[in-house]
Amino acid sequence: MSEHPPILKRLYHALTGQDASSASIRESLEEVIEESERESPAISAQERVMLGNLLRFGDPRLSDVMVPRAEIIAADESFSLDELVQVFREAQHSRLPVYRGTLDDPTGLVHVKDVLARLNAEEDCYRLTPSTIAQLRRPILFAPPSMRALDLLLKMQQTHTHLALVIDEYGGTDGLVSIEDIIEEIVGDIADEHDEADVIVKQDGDGVIADARMDLDDFKAQTGHDLEVVDSEQDIDSLGGLVTSLLGRVPQRGEIVAHPNGYEFQVLEADPRRVRRLRVKLPPKPE
Repeated sequence: MSEHPPILKRLYHALTGQDASSASIRESLEEVIEESERESPAISAQERVMLGNLLRFGDPRLSDVMVPRAEIIAADESFSLDELVQVFREAQHSRLPVYRGTLDDPTGLVHVKDVLARLNAEEDCYRLTPSTIAQLRRPILFAPPSMRALDLLLKMQQTHTHLALVIDEYGGTDGLVSIEDIIEEIVGDIADEHDEADVIVKQDGDGVIADARMDLDDFKAQTGHDLEVVDSEQDIDSLGGLVTSLLGRVPQRGEIVAHPNGYEFQVLEADPRRVRRLRVKLPPKPE
């Protein structure tokens, strides 16, 4: 591997167990990632963030990644299929937990594909075949809040179940975890076609406040300011991705990140996995 940069040599030795100076593979990899920030562009900022998340993946518990009870959207077994379709339409989820009377008595989950399978074509419209939610119900996983996210991911893979309810010590429903929530711990926010980034919410003095998921092209279209870094070798699409790339890690709330073209980002909302909301200070336009 003489033709490769020293940082890649150390990474190779760490993965193959040839780095005798390190106490463990994890420590070796952490050192490689930290060193790459100082010495080599061989690992991009986004790759460093992902590798760091991967090394810490064994630490988060379900209580750290779950959707809290107050935000769970679920369906009662007593709902008709028409009511169930309405819940799916409003929630824009492919799977919903099912309960009997109260969320503390969960009975399974229902998949939108099973509902669509009940559609029958009749002349110029579709009608749902009469059935109950209980007939469409699938098993759902249950897990304690102290369970490691990695362990739940392995269990989801084994059972082919993508949804789990987090149950507290008294048997009540504490939260909800999807396989997407767990994977996002490694790769960051996963936006699908239904996740719409907010438009700029308001002008704020010499800047604007925007959702970190906002596309850079949309930002340019609405403000006239192009935030793209010309010399960057990375393919960055969103405001949050740009800030993470400039800093080399996921910033914390309150941090201020400078842009090479004079812009300034203040992180208004963030969690350990992603930036959520930003204030973008705009430089004065030339006369």
